[in-house]
Amino acid sequence: MATTKASATPLLQMRGIVKTFPGARALDGVDLVVRAGEVHCLLGQNGAGKSTLIKVLAGAHQPDEGEILVDGEPVTIAHPVAALEHGIATMYQELDVVDGLSVAENVFLGHEVTNAGFTRRREIARRTRALLERLGHGEIPPHREVGRLSAAGKQIVSMARALSRDARVIVMDEPSAVLDSGEVENLFRVVRQLTASGVAIVYISHRLDEIRQIGDRITVLKDGATVATDLAVGDTPTPALIELMTGRAVESTFPARPGVADDAPVLLSVRDLALAGVFSDVSFEVRAGEIVGLAGLVGAGRSEILETVYGARRATSGSVQVEGRRIAPGSVPAAVRAGLGLCPEERKSQGLVLDEPVYRNVTLPSFARFARAGMLDEAAERAAADEQEVALDVRPAGTGRAARTLSGGNQQKVLLGRWLVQGCRVLLLDEPTRGVDVGARAEIYALVRRLADAGDAVVVVSSEIEEVLGLADRVLVVSDGRVVHQGPADQIDEHGVLDLVMEGSVA
Repeated sequence: MATTKASATPLLQMRGIVKTFPGARALDGVDLVVRAGEVHCLLGQNGAGKSTLIKVLAGAHQPDEGEILVDGEPVTIAHPVAALEHGIATMYQELDVVDGLSVAENVFLGHEVTNAGFTRRREIARRTRALLERLGHGEIPPHREVGRLSAAGKQIVSMARALSRDARVIVMDEPSAVLDSGEVENLFRVVRQLTASGVAIVYISHRLDEIRQIGDRITVLKDGATVATDLAVGDTPTPALIELMTGRAVESTFPARPGVADDAPVLLSVRDLALAGVFSDVSFEVRAGEIVGLAGLVGAGRSEILETVYGARRATSGSVQVEGRRIAPGSVPAAVRAGLGLCPEERKSQGLVLDEPVYRNVTLPSFARFARAGMLDEAAERAAADEQEVALDVRPAGTGRAARTLSGGNQQKVLLGRWLVQGCRVLLLDEPTRGVDVGARAEIYALVRRLADAGDAVVVVSSEIEEVLGLADRVLVVSDGRVVHQGPADQIDEHGVLDLVMEGSVA
């Protein structure tokens, strides 16, 4: 855990910030105090106001009331450039790097070093190299195309860009969401280097274990208001944080595993599945009522396995059967007809049509059921979606609202509702709780277990080993495109999984 810097003069203060959108008060007098050289963690459920607050700080939104102070002086942040001028840089969860440009071009994008109107490429390469070395990543070539870097590499480029603008406050929104455990440790090392040099970090994460490792102080938001601020990490137990965030105690994270009957029918059978250059020789079965988890590092091939089973990628070899019927490779319609459903890793870009209403997102793969004389029966669509809204406790209520207005956890419920309307027997869930707060996580875990208890088969991919082991009945460990272990979840621990992943040897 980082050291607390309670005596430091506040570098940044936000006082009484109010922001209202049509029909909603997103921020209701929020306060935030951040000191130089500290990691200040901003916590809250999805929809608590965190994103709106950092957009106000970044100059993307203008507050209706309240004030922002830097070094004790009131400032106006009318646009994103003004935020940078005041030394405030924001790293959003969806990193804003440009894949087609080089590392150096990304780092100095918008404030290029020029001479007589021409970019001084050697100079920006030299400065970029110095910034990368400061971040402990001198091995990244300034001329490399950013699209060729890993997610962790792109984050380093985003940090270098912030430092190139002499940022004194860096906001990191879910920076570990796409990182494996080794990359998270490296992220923490970089954060500690930055704070040691006096940079302040505002760190947003739903992973409370990370807060324990990297944070100094905490501010908690709920329903657009500050419910606690300036809490010392070491003095605040995790159950107390959860209760502050949710307004209730979350007693149990993972639901009990009742076990799977030995004679339960096999709903999904994958045999010798391969995708050239990505994974090979993948075989497993999932029985009715069973949850199977795929564990491994980012890039090990887990997501690609799910996508190939679903038909979004065409297998090089092998077979997929649902309830004994073979599915044509590379055909999503065939997979859906057979009873397969996929909730993809990137639900916003790959799963939902954000500007369409919730009911339309729920009924999307089931249009044939709601067609009357060649026209969609909107009343029937709404009725089906309303039923799922109640069953899954989607909040706020109202299936006519746009899907983008929902929090991450409720968007995930909409995707699950889609496949329940379709009548899927096999659900493939890729990172189902990414970007989801602790309260909504518990709800999603309970929902997935209810689906299994009702006789469905579920396959879960998660970067959080604890999540796979806690939720699944059986675990497959994937390393470098190969399944290196299969077995009951309660017979392996997190260290065992990491050993298998690092060694890559078949257990």
